[in-house]
Amino acid sequence: MARRRAAVPLPSIEDLFTSQEARDSAAAGSVERIPLGLIDPFPGHPFRVADDEEMEALAESVAACGVLVPLTVVPGDGGRYTLVSGHRRKRAAELAGLEEAPCIVREMTEDEAVIAMVDSNLQRENVLPSERAFAYSMRLEAMKRQGERTDLTCVQNGHKSKGRKSRDVLAEELGTSGGKVRRYLRLTHLVPGLLDLVDEGRMRMLPAVEASYLSEEEQGWLLDAISEHACTPSHAQAIKLKRFSQEGALTHALVRSVMEEEKPNQVESFRIPKRSIARFFRPSATREEVEARVVLALELLEQAERRRAAQEKGGEPWEM
Repeated sequence: MARRRAAVPLPSIEDLFTSQEARDSAAAGSVERIPLGLIDPFPGHPFRVADDEEMEALAESVAACGVLVPLTVVPGDGGRYTLVSGHRRKRAAELAGLEEAPCIVREMTEDEAVIAMVDSNLQRENVLPSERAFAYSMRLEAMKRQGERTDLTCVQNGHKSKGRKSRDVLAEELGTSGGKVRRYLRLTHLVPGLLDLVDEGRMRMLPAVEASYLSEEEQGWLLDAISEHACTPSHAQAIKLKRFSQEGALTHALVRSVMEEEKPNQVESFRIPKRSIARFFRPSATREEVEARVVLALELLEQAERRRAAQEKGGEPWEM
């Protein structure tokens, strides 16, 4: 009995006369030159586009060489487009005086566009805590709406979400820990003034997370106290404020009182290498014993200096 041959799919006429590069481009989306005035920013875009020195340098590069990496956009209503990635390049093109830019036009759902926008911007070197926080939040909400399809770039990973929280799946996709994702998500509950302090590096992550559990009014009281005392809360102070808030006992005056407490990291310290003074102490001496003996030695030295100064002032010879 003759064996039947498997049908071999024949290439179409278009495949025969187009390059692989062109076919790959078509799969990713067509590249078009689109007027900048028709491109709208992504709704709720959490990443800042500042006219700083880096932007000035980028604008100079674009003016000299053009936009080398196309923007990514999705078609909208009325012949307009929504920008998914390339907000800084678009701004640089505007500053360089260009009227249009190369764009990859892709058909995407709203949630696919959110995930693509977040992932492309998180590749930047400098991402502010507030930017990362709201980007994580937007991506997480998009993932929840997608249901079990938590990884739009790899369908095989879709099963990872079964029986797990979306934020843990998000952490895995981003290559970070679930705890870190949860901490960044808490920052979205901070009032703008406190969030600015986190971005400026003046308020650390852990106390900021604890402060995020305060109400907006209570966070306002904290901002007042920070301004008054010119310092931000320590982790321990933030935990105390959170506890008072949860007990319903936090007041403006109590916030001020907690912030007046001395913080360990605000006490100036002087470090002496252990090897320099080890011979003066027994090996089992505690830190407190060493500190007490050093202070006593300095006090005795100060007394001796005063006696010498007094004797020299009176014309008497100084003797050790």
